Amino acid sequence: MSVLFAFGSVLLCIVILKWLWKLLNGLWLNPKRLEKCLKQQGLVGNSYKFLIGDMKESSTLRAQALNKPIPFTHDYYQRIQPFTHQILNNSCAGAGKNIYTWLGPVPTILITQPELIKDAFNRMNNFQKPRLNPYTQILSTGLPNYEGQKWAKHRKLLNPAFQLDKLKLMIPAFETCVTDTLNKWEKLVSKTGSSEVDVWPHFTTLTGDGIARAAFGSSFEDGRRIFDLLKEQKDLVISLLKYSYIPGFKYLPTKGNKMMKETENEIKPLLTNLIHKRKKAMEAGEAPKDDLLGMLLESNANEARQVNENESGSRKRQSDITMSFHEMIDACKLFFLAGQETTSVALTWAMILLAKHQDYQTRAREEVLATFGTKTPDFDGVHNRLKIVTTIVHEVLRLYPPIPATSRRAHERETKLGDLVIPQGVGVSFSILHAHLNPEIWGDDAKEFKPERFSEGIAKATKGNNSYFPFGWGPRICIGQAFALIQVKMALSMILQRFSFELSPSYIHAPTSLLALQPQHGAHVILHRL
Repeated sequence: MSVLFAFGSVLLCIVILKWLWKLLNGLWLNPKRLEKCLKQQGLVGNSYKFLIGDMKESSTLRAQALNKPIPFTHDYYQRIQPFTHQILNNSCAGAGKNIYTWLGPVPTILITQPELIKDAFNRMNNFQKPRLNPYTQILSTGLPNYEGQKWAKHRKLLNPAFQLDKLKLMIPAFETCVTDTLNKWEKLVSKTGSSEVDVWPHFTTLTGDGIARAAFGSSFEDGRRIFDLLKEQKDLVISLLKYSYIPGFKYLPTKGNKMMKETENEIKPLLTNLIHKRKKAMEAGEAPKDDLLGMLLESNANEARQVNENESGSRKRQSDITMSFHEMIDACKLFFLAGQETTSVALTWAMILLAKHQDYQTRAREEVLATFGTKTPDFDGVHNRLKIVTTIVHEVLRLYPPIPATSRRAHERETKLGDLVIPQGVGVSFSILHAHLNPEIWGDDAKEFKPERFSEGIAKATKGNNSYFPFGWGPRICIGQAFALIQVKMALSMILQRFSFELSPSYIHAPTSLLALQPQHGAHVILHRL
C-alpha cells in the first residue's frame, strides 16, 4: 500500500511539474524567445511584461483617446489605436518600419505595406485566422474563422446565395425597410421642413430590419427578435473583452456572463425552430423561399442529393460536404452580424461625408434623379448605372473602412513575408487603414475626400498596385461585399431623392473602432425635405 502511495505521489509531482513548466514556458520563456527573434529582425516594440504585455498601457491610452474628440479630419488612426500609433511614431521606429505589440503573452506584428498585406491575404494557408478568445468566439463563429476543407465546404454552400441573381430577389425586402425609415424622417421634418436627426441609430435599425427580412423573409418577427438578441450579445461581448485574457473568467458566475448565457439560450431555440419549419416545408414539397435561409437549405439539399446519387463512387461522407444543423445556426448568426454592421457603418460615414461635402451631394443627387427620377431605384440601375454614387461609396470605404485592421497568425513553424521571418503562433495585424492612406499609392491628397479618384475604376485609382481592401482580399474576400454595396447605393439613392442634408453644429467627429468603425457620439445631421 505504501509503495502504491509513493508511486502515486511521484506521479502527481511529475504532473504538477510538467504543468508548471508548461505555464512558465507559455507565460515567460516563449514570449522572451519570440521577443529576441523579432528584435533581431529590426522590429520595434516594448519589452514583454509578464502576463499582461502591453494590455494595461494600451487600455489606458484608449480610454484617454475616447474622451477626446478630434477636428473633422480623415487622419484619425491616433484615436482608434493610440498605443500602436505611439510606437509607430517613436523616433526609433522610423518611416516604414514594422512594429510589434503584446496582446498578453502573444506578440503581434503590425503590417502597413499594401504589397505585404495583399501577399498575406492571398496565402490563406500560411496566414490563418487567430484563435478567438472565449467571448468573440460566441459572435464570430462561421465561415470567416474556418480553415481548410471546412472553410472550402462552407464557402461553396454559401456562394449560391450571394450570386447577383439571388441578391436581386432579396433587395425588395431591403427597399421596404429604407422606405419605412424615410417615412419616419418625413414625419420628423413635416412641421418645419427640416429637423436635426442622429442617423446612426436609424441606420442600425434599418439594416438590422433589412437583414432580418432578407435572412428569414416571411418569418420577419422571429428574425427581428434574433437580431435584437444578437445586438445585445454584441454589446455584452464588447463590455467583457477586457476580462477575456483572465484564465477561466468566462466560467465565473458574473452578471455579464449570466446575461451572455441567457441570450445564447434564447437565440438558439429561435433559429432551431425556424430551420426545422423550413426543412419540413421543403420535405413536404414546398419550394424554397427567396431569402438567405431558403437558399442555404436548398444549396445544402442539392449537395446532399449529389452525395446520395454518387454513393457508389467516391464514398464521401455527407457531413464532409454539407452543413450540420449547428453550422447552419452559426451561418445565420454571422449573416446578421456581419451584414448589418458593414452596411450600417458604411451608410453612416457616407451621410457624414456627403453632409460635409455639399458639392458631391449635389452631383450624386443629380445622377440619381437623372437615372430614376422620383421612382424607386431598381436593382439593375443601382448596380450598373450609378457612376458618381459608386465613386463616392468607394471613397467612403477607403477613408472609413468598416474593419480598419484584420488579424491573422503564422500557421507554419516559420513563415516568410517580405523580408520578415514570422515564427509560428505570432499574430500579424494588417492595417487596412494605413494601406488606404498610403501617399505612395494614392498621392499627396490621400487623406482628402476625392471620389473622382475612382472615376476610372479601382485598378486605375491604385495605379495598378491594388491597395484597396475594404472587404479584404484573396480567397477569403468577404462573400457579402456585392450585397453590402448594393444596399448602400440603394439606400443613398432613396435618401437623395427625398432629402438634402448638412452636418449639424452638434456633430462631434469621433471615429472609434469596436467591432467595426463607428461614430462614437452619433451622426447628427440636419435633414431638409426636398
